[in-house]
Amino acid sequence: MGTLATEPALTRPDLLADPVIAALTDRPELAAEALVAPIDPELADTAAFCAAYQVGLEISANCVVVVGKRGGEPMYAACLVLATTRADVNGVVRRHLGARKASFAGMDDAVARTGMEYGGITPVGLPSDWPVLVDQRVADAEYAVVGSGVRRSKLAVPGRLLAALPAAEVLDLALPTS
Repeated sequence: MGTLATEPALTRPDLLADPVIAALTDRPELAAEALVAPIDPELADTAAFCAAYQVGLEISANCVVVVGKRGGEPMYAACLVLATTRADVNGVVRRHLGARKASFAGMDDAVARTGMEYGGITPVGLPSDWPVLVDQRVADAEYAVVGSGVRRSKLAVPGRLLAALPAAEVLDLALPTS
Protein backbone atom coordinates (compact mmCIF):
# COMPACT_ATOMS: atom_id res chain seq x y z
CA MET A 1 0.00 0.00 0.00
CA GLY A 2 2.76 2.36 -0.91
CA THR A 3 3.96 4.65 1.84
CA LEU A 4 0.63 4.80 3.71
CA ALA A 5 0.98 4.49 7.48
CA THR A 6 -2.08 2.37 8.25
CA GLU A 7 -3.66 1.35 11.53
CA PRO A 8 -6.97 -0.29 12.49
CA ALA A 9 -9.71 2.10 11.38
CA LEU A 10 -11.67 2.30 14.62
CA THR A 11 -8.55 3.29 16.57
CA ARG A 12 -8.64 6.61 14.68
CA PRO A 13 -12.24 7.88 14.62
CA ASP A 14 -10.81 11.36 14.07
CA LEU A 15 -9.93 10.20 10.54
CA LEU A 16 -13.42 8.90 9.70
CA ALA A 17 -16.77 10.47 8.81
CA ASP A 18 -19.60 9.72 11.25
CA PRO A 19 -21.47 7.37 8.86
CA VAL A 20 -18.24 5.38 8.39
CA ILE A 21 -17.73 5.05 12.15
CA ALA A 22 -21.31 3.81 12.52
CA ALA A 23 -20.92 1.27 9.70
CA LEU A 24 -17.66 -0.10 11.10
CA THR A 25 -19.12 -0.29 14.59
CA ASP A 26 -22.12 -2.25 13.26
CA ARG A 27 -19.92 -4.69 11.30
CA PRO A 28 -17.18 -6.20 13.47
CA GLU A 29 -15.90 -8.40 10.62
CA LEU A 30 -15.32 -5.27 8.54
CA ALA A 31 -13.84 -3.28 11.42
CA ALA A 32 -11.42 -6.12 12.18
CA GLU A 33 -9.73 -5.76 8.78
CA ALA A 34 -10.36 -2.15 7.73
CA LEU A 35 -7.30 0.06 8.01
CA VAL A 36 -7.06 3.85 7.93
CA ALA A 37 -4.16 6.12 7.01
CA PRO A 38 -3.90 9.89 7.38
CA ILE A 39 -3.14 11.82 4.19
CA ASP A 40 -2.79 15.43 3.14
CA PRO A 41 -6.35 16.52 2.21
CA GLU A 42 -4.94 18.50 -0.71
CA LEU A 43 -3.80 15.15 -2.16
CA ALA A 44 -7.11 13.28 -1.77
CA ASP A 45 -7.89 13.19 -5.49
CA THR A 46 -6.84 9.90 -7.06
CA ALA A 47 -3.96 10.87 -9.33
CA ALA A 48 -2.32 13.19 -6.78
CA PHE A 49 -2.87 10.70 -3.96
CA CYS A 50 -1.40 7.74 -5.85
CA ALA A 51 1.65 9.72 -6.92
CA ALA A 52 2.34 11.21 -3.49
CA TYR A 53 1.85 7.99 -1.51
CA GLN A 54 3.15 5.53 -4.12
CA VAL A 55 -0.16 3.62 -4.18
CA GLY A 56 -0.80 1.81 -7.46
CA LEU A 57 -3.84 2.80 -9.48
CA GLU A 58 -4.68 -0.92 -9.61
CA ILE A 59 -5.49 -0.95 -5.87
CA SER A 60 -6.95 2.55 -5.59
CA ALA A 61 -10.73 2.52 -5.95
CA ASN A 62 -13.11 5.39 -6.65
CA CYS A 63 -16.62 5.55 -5.22
CA VAL A 64 -18.98 7.66 -7.30
CA VAL A 65 -22.57 8.55 -6.53
CA VAL A 66 -24.96 8.05 -9.42
CA VAL A 67 -28.55 9.18 -9.76
CA GLY A 68 -30.91 7.35 -12.07
CA LYS A 69 -34.30 8.62 -13.13
CA ARG A 70 -37.35 6.57 -13.90
CA GLY A 71 -40.78 8.14 -13.96
CA GLY A 72 -39.39 11.39 -12.57
CA GLU A 73 -38.27 9.79 -9.30
CA PRO A 74 -34.53 9.83 -8.55
CA MET A 75 -32.78 6.61 -7.48
CA TYR A 76 -29.35 6.84 -5.92
CA ALA A 77 -26.60 4.26 -6.06
CA ALA A 78 -22.86 4.11 -5.50
CA CYS A 79 -20.40 2.61 -7.96
CA LEU A 80 -17.02 1.36 -6.85
CA VAL A 81 -14.39 0.92 -9.55
CA LEU A 82 -10.61 0.75 -9.64
CA ALA A 83 -8.76 3.91 -10.67
CA THR A 84 -7.61 2.08 -13.82
CA THR A 85 -11.22 2.00 -15.02
CA ARG A 86 -14.36 4.13 -15.05
CA ALA A 87 -17.95 3.19 -14.28
CA ASP A 88 -20.17 2.45 -17.29
CA VAL A 89 -22.89 4.76 -15.97
CA ASN A 90 -24.83 5.09 -19.23
CA GLY A 91 -24.77 1.37 -19.98
CA VAL A 92 -24.39 -1.24 -17.24
CA VAL A 93 -25.33 1.03 -14.31
CA ARG A 94 -28.37 2.61 -16.01
CA ARG A 95 -29.72 -0.77 -17.10
CA HIS A 96 -29.07 -2.35 -13.69
CA LEU A 97 -31.03 0.43 -11.98
CA GLY A 98 -33.83 0.12 -14.53
CA ALA A 99 -33.50 3.84 -15.18
CA ARG A 100 -34.20 5.72 -18.37
CA LYS A 101 -31.32 8.07 -17.59
CA ALA A 102 -28.35 7.91 -15.21
CA SER A 103 -25.67 10.45 -14.40
CA PHE A 104 -23.20 11.39 -11.71
CA ALA A 105 -24.85 13.16 -8.79
CA GLY A 106 -23.85 16.77 -8.29
CA MET A 107 -21.26 17.51 -5.63
CA ASP A 108 -23.62 19.29 -3.21
CA ASP A 109 -26.26 16.59 -3.62
CA ALA A 110 -23.77 13.75 -3.06
CA VAL A 111 -22.31 15.41 0.04
CA ALA A 112 -25.73 16.17 1.54
CA ARG A 113 -27.07 12.65 0.96
CA THR A 114 -23.99 10.76 2.18
CA GLY A 115 -22.86 12.90 5.11
CA MET A 116 -19.34 12.63 3.68
CA GLU A 117 -16.89 15.08 2.15
CA TYR A 118 -16.59 15.33 -1.62
CA GLY A 119 -13.42 13.54 -2.64
CA GLY A 120 -13.71 11.23 0.36
CA ILE A 121 -17.01 9.45 -0.35
CA THR A 122 -16.74 5.75 0.41
CA PRO A 123 -19.08 2.76 0.09
CA VAL A 124 -18.69 2.14 3.84
CA GLY A 125 -21.56 3.92 5.58
CA LEU A 126 -23.74 4.93 2.64
CA PRO A 127 -27.52 5.15 3.07
CA SER A 128 -28.90 1.64 3.55
CA ASP A 129 -31.41 1.91 0.70
CA TRP A 130 -28.75 2.62 -1.93
CA PRO A 131 -27.41 -0.19 -4.09
CA VAL A 132 -23.62 -0.36 -3.87
CA LEU A 133 -22.42 -1.59 -7.26
CA VAL A 134 -18.95 -3.07 -6.82
CA ASP A 135 -16.92 -3.83 -9.91
CA GLN A 136 -15.63 -7.43 -9.98
CA ARG A 137 -12.03 -6.15 -10.10
CA VAL A 138 -12.53 -4.38 -6.75
CA ALA A 139 -14.16 -7.45 -5.21
CA ASP A 140 -11.17 -9.54 -6.32
CA ALA A 141 -8.57 -7.17 -4.84
CA GLU A 142 -6.66 -8.31 -1.77
CA TYR A 143 -7.06 -4.74 -0.49
CA ALA A 144 -8.59 -1.69 -2.15
CA VAL A 145 -7.76 1.82 -1.02
CA VAL A 146 -10.94 3.92 -0.86
CA GLY A 147 -12.16 7.13 0.72
CA SER A 148 -12.86 7.32 4.44
CA GLY A 149 -15.71 9.81 4.28
CA VAL A 150 -13.25 12.70 4.78
CA ARG A 151 -10.47 14.05 2.57
CA ARG A 152 -7.77 13.77 5.25
CA SER A 153 -7.51 9.96 5.20
CA LYS A 154 -8.01 6.78 3.18
CA LEU A 155 -9.33 3.34 4.09
CA ALA A 156 -7.73 0.09 2.98
CA VAL A 157 -10.33 -2.68 2.92
CA PRO A 158 -10.19 -6.23 1.54
CA GLY A 159 -12.17 -6.40 -1.70
CA ARG A 160 -14.19 -9.37 -0.45
CA LEU A 161 -15.47 -7.23 2.46
CA LEU A 162 -16.43 -4.38 0.13
CA ALA A 163 -18.36 -6.93 -1.93
CA ALA A 164 -20.10 -8.09 1.27
CA LEU A 165 -21.35 -4.64 2.31
CA PRO A 166 -25.11 -4.37 2.80
CA ALA A 167 -26.81 -3.73 -0.54
CA ALA A 168 -23.57 -4.54 -2.41
CA GLU A 169 -23.88 -6.18 -5.80
CA VAL A 170 -20.83 -7.35 -7.69
CA LEU A 171 -20.97 -6.60 -11.42
CA ASP A 172 -18.68 -6.09 -14.35
CA LEU A 173 -19.40 -2.38 -14.49
CA ALA A 174 -16.11 -0.81 -15.49
CA LEU A 175 -14.77 0.54 -18.74
CA PRO A 176 -11.01 0.97 -19.19
CA THR A 177 -9.76 4.54 -18.85
CA SER A 178 -8.08 6.02 -21.87
